[in-house]
Amino acid sequence: MHHIESEIKIFAGSSCKSFVSRMCRYLNVEVGKSEAIKFSDGNTYVKIHEKVRDKDVYIVQSLGGPETNDHFMELLFWIDAFRRSSANTITAIIPYFSYAKGDKKDEPRVSIRARVCADSLEAVGIDRIITMDLHTPQIQGFFKKPVDHLIASPILCKYLKSKELTHSVIVSPDSGFAKNATKYAAELNLPMVICDKVRSDHSESAKIVEVIGDVWGRDAIVVDDFTLSFGSLAECSRVLKLKGAKSVMACVTHAPLTQKGVDSLEESEITELVVTDTIENALTLGHPKIRTISVAEYFAESVRIINNRDSLSELFEKYGQYDF
Repeated sequence: MHHIESEIKIFAGSSCKSFVSRMCRYLNVEVGKSEAIKFSDGNTYVKIHEKVRDKDVYIVQSLGGPETNDHFMELLFWIDAFRRSSANTITAIIPYFSYAKGDKKDEPRVSIRARVCADSLEAVGIDRIITMDLHTPQIQGFFKKPVDHLIASPILCKYLKSKELTHSVIVSPDSGFAKNATKYAAELNLPMVICDKVRSDHSESAKIVEVIGDVWGRDAIVVDDFTLSFGSLAECSRVLKLKGAKSVMACVTHAPLTQKGVDSLEESEITELVVTDTIENALTLGHPKIRTISVAEYFAESVRIINNRDSLSELFEKYGQYDF
């Protein structure tokens, strides 16, 4: 347990209540008193139930799942409420920032959605963002305010090390994630292969056309930042087995899995899916194929360090030794 200065206030958005409870338990502080109501016409109402004048305020809201847009609007309203209540600083902790996928104008007449989100957060008065494993890290450049980008791989690698893997291989499901996959391979001292993936439309399905590297007789560990429909991972596992992989497991940071995704997992060659708790998804809780690793303490430690005006490099040194 760590006791921190009383000025700090951590509030829970509707999407992160149990996550915030874990953060506050670790930091030995109470969850901020507040309420959010969604009216029958779809409107959202938020209210802070304690004084925040001159306080450093942290509002935690994940943006994933079917209510992503509602949760984003609620986050904007929270920031506005704290600003109008004279908070000293307002930090938005967004464990999963799903609109990071909308980072570019890669076809005619489309919105750069991540930029719209960044502009909106800054317009209502945000001072800082803390998030994890952005789909594209350059999103940080969309903000004029500081963005602390936490990485889940050290924590996930600690779990993988506890499995005492020997004859294994790290698999990147496409060339785009290869740079991140090398972090897993380096940390675990394992070789890496890359799947060459083709996605022709927005149907959330992709076709693997080639595996670059050798998986024959090895236990394959597919790593990625998120999975929604589980289509890519299921296809990847199928091809890896065809190429002679002994077994296939998957390790992803964010799991906004739909029912279709859970069904796909159950039917796939994947023996275990390792995820973090950045999204509160009832479909993943207690599922026999899914192992959830909490990153709430990781975020809580980042809050403690930022609140003490220290460097986040401390965080990365500490979580090189994460004990399961």
